[in-house]
Amino acid sequence: MKRHAQDANPGTYRLLVVLWAAIAVGPGLPTAALAQQSPEAPSATRPDPALQEEDANLGDPPPGGDPEAMFPHFKTTRLWLAGQANFIFQTHPPFHAPYSGPNSLNPNYEKATSRLMTLYTGFRLNESTEFLVDIEEAGGAALSTGLGLAGNTDLDIVRNPLLSKAPYLGRGMIHKVFALSDDKVENQRSFLSLFDELPRRRLEVRFGKFGMPDFFDVNSVGSDTHFQFDNWTIDNNGAWDYAADTRGYTVGATADFEDRNWGFRFAEALMPKVANGIDLVWRPWQVHAENFEYELRHGLIPKKPGVIRLLAYVNHANMGIYRQAVANFEAGLTPIPEITNHPWHVTRKYGFGINIEQNLTRYVTAFGRFGWDNGKTESFAYTEVDQTFSGGLGANGAWWRRKQDRAGIAFVTNAICKDHQTYLADGGLGFLLGDGKLNYGRENIVESYYTVHVWRGIYLAPGVQYIQNPGYNRDRGPVAVPTFRAHIEF
Repeated sequence: MKRHAQDANPGTYRLLVVLWAAIAVGPGLPTAALAQQSPEAPSATRPDPALQEEDANLGDPPPGGDPEAMFPHFKTTRLWLAGQANFIFQTHPPFHAPYSGPNSLNPNYEKATSRLMTLYTGFRLNESTEFLVDIEEAGGAALSTGLGLAGNTDLDIVRNPLLSKAPYLGRGMIHKVFALSDDKVENQRSFLSLFDELPRRRLEVRFGKFGMPDFFDVNSVGSDTHFQFDNWTIDNNGAWDYAADTRGYTVGATADFEDRNWGFRFAEALMPKVANGIDLVWRPWQVHAENFEYELRHGLIPKKPGVIRLLAYVNHANMGIYRQAVANFEAGLTPIPEITNHPWHVTRKYGFGINIEQNLTRYVTAFGRFGWDNGKTESFAYTEVDQTFSGGLGANGAWWRRKQDRAGIAFVTNAICKDHQTYLADGGLGFLLGDGKLNYGRENIVESYYTVHVWRGIYLAPGVQYIQNPGYNRDRGPVAVPTFRAHIEF
């Protein structure tokens, strides 16, 4: 049960935040240590096949490797069976907020724990075809039921608390590989691919249910809530309104062409009926999404591996237009601007993104993202961001002789366009935001974490997030959100 602000001790919270930040940043990313250069060899905190290939060319393999699991995984069979459980506890002390609206972050003391459990299965039919099926269960709670922040603090939460807590199909897809060359490269088996090796030049086609971030906008140090950051707009490009239902999945097809130093991938997917909706529209000739990504496996620093990914997307769905919603309000047709107050019509939303990762030393990798979309159209599937810029560092524990540990620090600054600002300032509600009015400012977030491997697949991770202008509102905040994650890898 939530407590009122006067029940909490602000001094205690300030001490807690300071201690938590010291733990999260201390052992993994000491400021002086980051300035020192370790032996110059490539690496990635979570090895990426693209970086591994370039690492091999430079003659020195990356440290770390697969996360250790409680039970050994099948290595040579056609089968894959694995699992994970991820628990994220978060809290925040009272913070300054002269007013709140229906979709505000609660300014009083809060705490919440989310859980996400997954069973990964797969069967390799032959050397070019496989079937992958994942069953998930998501539950627990989110701070303020997931409302009030564009860069929400917990990517594991389900944004609709009324959804059933029963297990559901997360992913279910057919994966087919077409060889375009005779030479092979080693492949790291995982829940997304069971092949031990793949043709160096190839076309990979997938069809079924999947998450768009499984294959797009990925980088090795800022994409994984199990071992890395938890914030929505640090783990993903916030301006990428990718096709997804409330749980983050869609149905569609992907095609991925891979060559030695570059790749290009495309996806066609279904969109939800309403913003943040669980039901998809099964009329792809009307409602659909296209995603494109070009990947160049080349570092920005000479003789150090890196990857540059260029993303573009177009969504066609039953989305409202902010300017029209404001015009209806000003004409007295609605009591407040209502982005959903329109007949069924298909509008278009588009945007692009840049995702860069660069090895700095053998153990430290930097990453950055930039994203933009045409903010005049309703934020619909992911979050309410029209422009974003993020950057950070990830470190591998092999640096301090704990190869299964990880540490990181990152920042992100999010923004919305003028039409979106006016809509919220006039009292409009998005599917995540709405304070009743708005004194606009960019939403700025800093996050740090340290993931420690305790024993045989058990990982613990203290962390902290600091948020300025939550929900783009200068009148509210800032707020600190200490975090503690427990992860079990089966």
